[in-house]
Amino acid sequence: MNYRHHLTVGLAVLALSCSSDTAPEKLAAAGDDGSGHTAPTEQTLRANAAVLKTLPFDDRTDFDLAKRGFIGARKDPKILDAKGNVVWNLDDYRFETGDAPASVNPSLWRQAKLNSIHGLFKVAPRIYQVRGYDLANMTLVEGDTGWIVIDVMTTEETARAAMDLVREHLGTKPVKAVIYTHSHIDHFGGIRGVLPDADAAAGVPIIAPDGFLEEAVSENVLAGTAMARRASYMFGFLLERNARAHVDSGLGKGTAPGTYGLVAPTELVTGVERVMNLDGLEVVFQNTPGAEAPAELMAYFPTLRAMCGAENVSHVLHNVLTLRGAKVRDALRWSAYLEDAIARASDVDVLFASHHWPTWGHDEIIAYLKKQRDIYKYIHDQTLRFANRGYTPREIAELITLPDSLSKTFAVRGYYGTVSHNSKAVYQHYFGWFEGNPAGLNPLPPEEEAVRYVDAMGGAAAVLEKGLAAYGDGDYRWAATMLNHLVFADPTHTGARQALADVYDQLGYQAESGPWRDFYLTGAGELRGNALPASRDAITPIDIVQSMPTHLFFDALAVRLNGEEAADEDTVLNFVFTDIDETHVLEIENGVLHHARSDARSDADVTVTLTRGDWNKLIANTVTLQELIFDGRIDVDGSTLSLIGFFAMLDEQDPAFSIVVP
Repeated sequence: MNYRHHLTVGLAVLALSCSSDTAPEKLAAAGDDGSGHTAPTEQTLRANAAVLKTLPFDDRTDFDLAKRGFIGARKDPKILDAKGNVVWNLDDYRFETGDAPASVNPSLWRQAKLNSIHGLFKVAPRIYQVRGYDLANMTLVEGDTGWIVIDVMTTEETARAAMDLVREHLGTKPVKAVIYTHSHIDHFGGIRGVLPDADAAAGVPIIAPDGFLEEAVSENVLAGTAMARRASYMFGFLLERNARAHVDSGLGKGTAPGTYGLVAPTELVTGVERVMNLDGLEVVFQNTPGAEAPAELMAYFPTLRAMCGAENVSHVLHNVLTLRGAKVRDALRWSAYLEDAIARASDVDVLFASHHWPTWGHDEIIAYLKKQRDIYKYIHDQTLRFANRGYTPREIAELITLPDSLSKTFAVRGYYGTVSHNSKAVYQHYFGWFEGNPAGLNPLPPEEEAVRYVDAMGGAAAVLEKGLAAYGDGDYRWAATMLNHLVFADPTHTGARQALADVYDQLGYQAESGPWRDFYLTGAGELRGNALPASRDAITPIDIVQSMPTHLFFDALAVRLNGEEAADEDTVLNFVFTDIDETHVLEIENGVLHHARSDARSDADVTVTLTRGDWNKLIANTVTLQELIFDGRIDVDGSTLSLIGFFAMLDEQDPAFSIVVP
């Protein structure tokens, strides 16, 4: 799962106990790791030590399974792009050995070490996986004449490296089919590393779930900028790789900042089930929309007695609502799909998925699927049980307690999603944002509210003192609440920023969830003034753009229209695409952009005629409107000023908007 600005597109550690009268600059200096991250406090040491007593850390089964079938690994730890930039570096995680350092939750550290196991693995006869070179796995199933590739990682570079590793150890075979299990970029973005253009043109079938293209593109186009900014927190893009920064994403090590692409699927799996023959192998597809992704499928290979669980199963508790932001998922439907998968698994001996290591043995698979099924239904049912007794999301998150049969199972621990934020997502799914208390119906915006809170608490000095006292007591959640108000009331208050950053360090060190840890530590870094890097490379724009249905372009433009500037506009524009024989009419009125595919309007202010290919380049920012006009590649009939004025009303999106400060 992962995500960029699209189309705008153990170290030994010292304990630190701080009293309430310690100056914030001293808090940061004591045990500073060079990037500003402070040492774990005594309270954090105790919290993380307590984790060791709650889980069966002496169970090494997962480590044996993660290494099972190992064939070989890359000799060069670095995967580079065409310009020599490092896309993936296995050496980044060489520090993840031995016992957990005090600055990492021991349960997350265990998961991080498991996710660091990388290479090419034999899963079963005719089934192989490449793991550890991206957030997601690449699975290869041997057909009669070549490979059926399931999921192609995030980037062209990591996917190509995976294919090179396969060829090195298993020989050269053609790719006979590709399966995109679902509509998240870590499963389709690396397609150009698997299928060069010539192969794609040769008609290699690409299978995807119904609705794949619209979901894959719309998420990135309509909300991509905001999602990418939040994803930089969720995956720790800005963080160093060390014991006080990013260690793991829970679902995998992290996402690769390389070259992203998309080749549109040639076959969509519709209905509940569809049986296909791919290179001599029967494949039974199960559509699972609205669970882990809006468009997703699982696959069953009867002759191989194997099942692909896609991302509906993994060795984590997944997200019912991802922290980067997305459509909330249906936990009840998710559980029901897994119940169906259990029924289909009556003769399955191996279960592999889009992330993590496989599960072998029929009894083990059924037990694993039941735990995966039950974690989502338990959270769903208990959330509604409490909601129907009048409890609100934050209260419910504190009240839900998992049974030991689930809480002590590593495969459903909160390394990615958490019981806390998943229960809030279930509440949101049914009730939305409003908790029912009228005090929350129309609250003040955060900055104004913060100013008044600080004043009511006695002023900035008093709030800082109280925040530092809470920090010294290890009451980090309350300290974060108070100090966040102070920062939003006065973002120039360096003492408040430093104190809040120190609080976020401790919350991050204690977090079992990789995304929670990265959110806290990224927030701490930005509060300390760590410079934002230039936005990572966008998805290969032209590849994504040329796969988009034309109407999605105009949906994307509509969400950029500045409604205030367009409030008095009454403009009609025709866009005629000569090479695809499509005409789209855009109309702006009441500050809203409407569009439809129809015949050109005779009363249009301007008619723009061009090819879809040139439009793709314009949207991908590889050519400007002025260049197209000057080169005669675009014909403008009517008011050129209306056309220029239309584009002038489109806001530039901000890929580095503020999060931890106003």
